[in-house]
Amino acid sequence: MKELLKLQDVRYEIKDTLLFEHVTGTVKQGEVIGIIGRNGAGKSTLLQLIQGALLPTAGVIQGLSAVKITIVEQELAHFDKPAISAREADLLAKWQVPNRSFAALSGGEKLKMRLAEGFAQNAQILLLDEPTNHLDEQSTAFLIKQVQNNKGTIIVVSHDRYFLDRVATKIWSIEEQSLIEHYGNYTSYMAEREHRRLTQQRAYEKQQKNIDRIEAQMQELTSWSQKGHAQSTKLEGFKEYHRVKAKRLDAQVKSKKRRLEAELAKARVEAVEPEADICFSLNTNQRVGKRLLESKHLSLSFGDRTLLKDVSITAQFGDKIAITGKNGSGKTSFLKVLLGKLEAEGEVWLSPAATIGYLTQEVFDLPLDQTPEQYFYQETFEERGKVRNLMKNLGFTPTHWTSAIGKMSMGERVKCKLMAYILEDKNVLLLDEPTNHLDLPSREQLERTLAQYNGTLLVVSHDRYFLEKVTNSVWEIDNQHIKKKWRKDAPKQVDDTVALRLKLETERQEILGKLSFLTAKDKDYPMLDQKFNELTKQINELK
Repeated sequence: MKELLKLQDVRYEIKDTLLFEHVTGTVKQGEVIGIIGRNGAGKSTLLQLIQGALLPTAGVIQGLSAVKITIVEQELAHFDKPAISAREADLLAKWQVPNRSFAALSGGEKLKMRLAEGFAQNAQILLLDEPTNHLDEQSTAFLIKQVQNNKGTIIVVSHDRYFLDRVATKIWSIEEQSLIEHYGNYTSYMAEREHRRLTQQRAYEKQQKNIDRIEAQMQELTSWSQKGHAQSTKLEGFKEYHRVKAKRLDAQVKSKKRRLEAELAKARVEAVEPEADICFSLNTNQRVGKRLLESKHLSLSFGDRTLLKDVSITAQFGDKIAITGKNGSGKTSFLKVLLGKLEAEGEVWLSPAATIGYLTQEVFDLPLDQTPEQYFYQETFEERGKVRNLMKNLGFTPTHWTSAIGKMSMGERVKCKLMAYILEDKNVLLLDEPTNHLDLPSREQLERTLAQYNGTLLVVSHDRYFLEKVTNSVWEIDNQHIKKKWRKDAPKQVDDTVALRLKLETERQEILGKLSFLTAKDKDYPMLDQKFNELTKQINELK
């Protein structure tokens, strides 16, 4: 394959922070290169260097002036597109993106519009930064086909393991401020990486045993030498014998030390760096009742576009609900209606006991000019220490404390937003695409944290694996309605069981409505509460 670009000993640093150095790799015609690494490792920065938008601190990228390069950035606050080409229009039609202004589109539709523009350029090298964020399953499948059928070269930054396995022919992994080049997809790279780390650890342990053996010999010889020197000053007639013997032992110690130092200088094996740990928790101690929210005959339209029609649905405290649907179906809009951020027809009731944390999918709604020190301002030294320790557990370095949020990677910005809810006691979390931009260790920790969270969750996500880990029910927005659906992996119920369950749920909902108007002191409360618990037990037994 023809070589298009060559990275030679590239180094890049921002102020006093080194992102990577000694980066060497090749870009050839027809390759699909997947760039992987932790949040803040410099993946998006590497794309900008290849684009020519940034210049390396040292090293060179050969061939930049000879190839046409187009980039589809990770996120854009604004996107002005006065006219579209026929090629773009065809892609937008296949992606089912409505002909509306950029601001009126959903997160997934905005990304599709930018992807369509990128593919329509017919560039020799197309750079994609997190192209599957916001996309539903159908749109991701279409993107995979576009990448596979593309005749040019594609370099893509992604944390989506499935996507990389389907499209990548080469992996660039940014680890420990250097770049590792591997021919193959994500899974083959991770297998090779695990083998490499295991081989390195075994070589290190073998080396350490050898060092321990030689140092023990040196210690023994040194002990004998010290005894010989001591005897050479005391024993008449044997002084010279012991002095010569001690010097011979000293020479042996020095010889062994030189050989060991030479061996380590030639082929020293370093210990395997442990995987960086991401650690945080979320919990609430607030006492609440049973009913969280209820909507009655809810309808939402934008001009001639209807998203929701006559939606009536309820949720209880403690529910963990996945909100799913195709791009543009109204998932984010539904969350905003619940919060009173969008006006809609019908009624929405939210419990006054609900303290809500809302994580938007936007990454530009933070004070980008502020530092974490300013954004998470705390009065006392102890409180500041708590915030800084949390930042460390989330993978931030000490320099992030005084660096502007706007200079952070998109994944680091999402972590900043998560910190606000970790530090506060919220009993309800509305999370809109919370895994977008997060690296794999952060996603896994978020899964574990939300699975153990004792509050209420409403989660919008296209990540099926994530939703199966953290939610126990599904609200699917389809054809302007919200349907409660059983999971595909749940046991199938026969028709009479489904009917019985619906009957019990209806009875329980009626009792819940009555309980919401009573307090524990009312005479009917104990009886209704007991009946509610009995119905809940029966419903759970039917699952």
